[in-house]
Amino acid sequence: MTRGLIALVSFCAVLGAQTPDAKPVRLAIAGLVHGHVAGFLRSARLRRDVEIVGVFDPDAGLTASYAKANGFGPEILFQDLGTMLDRVHPEAVATFTSTSDHAMVVEACAARKIAVMMEKPLAVDTAQARAIQKAASKSGIAVMVNYETTWYKSHGEIWKLIKEQNAAGEIRRMVAMDGHEGPKEIHVQPEFLSWLTDPVKNGAGALFDFGCYGANLMTWMMGNQRPIAVTAMGQTDKPGIYARVDDDATILLQYPKAQGVIQASWTWPFGRKDFEVYGEKGYAIATGGDGLRVRLPGQRSEETRQPGALPAAESDPISYLTGLARGRFKPAGLNTLENNVIVVEILEAARDSVRTGRKIALQGR
Repeated sequence: MTRGLIALVSFCAVLGAQTPDAKPVRLAIAGLVHGHVAGFLRSARLRRDVEIVGVFDPDAGLTASYAKANGFGPEILFQDLGTMLDRVHPEAVATFTSTSDHAMVVEACAARKIAVMMEKPLAVDTAQARAIQKAASKSGIAVMVNYETTWYKSHGEIWKLIKEQNAAGEIRRMVAMDGHEGPKEIHVQPEFLSWLTDPVKNGAGALFDFGCYGANLMTWMMGNQRPIAVTAMGQTDKPGIYARVDDDATILLQYPKAQGVIQASWTWPFGRKDFEVYGEKGYAIATGGDGLRVRLPGQRSEETRQPGALPAAESDPISYLTGLARGRFKPAGLNTLENNVIVVEILEAARDSVRTGRKIALQGR
């Protein structure tokens, strides 16, 4: 099936899911310590195609706070994950735990044949990543990893230009710049800051928190090809705030005929999520969700383009998750476990490179 036909089928399926007589997907929330849960819940409450049937977090106070903010009744609040899954029988689970708890959630859902979404990255190390992959494969459940950048129209347009149309020739260089002023500086929730700055629960600091974006996009553009080697530098420019983790990192990816540069930081003067792809004969530069600058063969200068809309089923995480839960399609592209296990391999190698000061080969890891 072609990508265009898949998009058409997905679009029609989503339209059907949002008709008044369609039963909404029964959706449960696993964890409340990842700050993105607040925006996810706001979006979910405005939709007709999902129903929040359960909310789990071991912290009763945090659960009560989110229940009050969202109008949840006590009957859907749980402090035990297994009890929630067995009592409310969700079709899908959206995960907002610390990264180190992702494997626990997936294994519980896999035992009950429930589709899972988690916030990026997939895991804190390759052992956890492969455990997630094994559980999902054995049970046959869909697992997706949610990145904000997956839903950027600019990235969809880069894929069309570079991969589908081969408009710039073979990829030679990619640069990803992701981050913001710092989680404390932008006033994330206390429970979010607590584990983001924990090297065990987060995997590292900015290196994992924002390095995963570039690793995800580059792995996608390279057709899930592993880099030959990874070299990284990490440092802490604000030790008074981030005493236990890095707040600035640069990761270099070496491919047979290409290079990738990932700049992940909690020290940018402003928030940014930019991605540049340079081919043999041209380039495309995405600045945020809608910004796109291109120079291709035959053009005398760079031009700004307006990216086209993404297919409805691929335009936001809730639409995608409901499609997976109802079996309308399987994870593809940026969402796949194949891609995201490689992302964790890259991040783990980068962490080892920072620790040892050496280039880390990925062969045989």
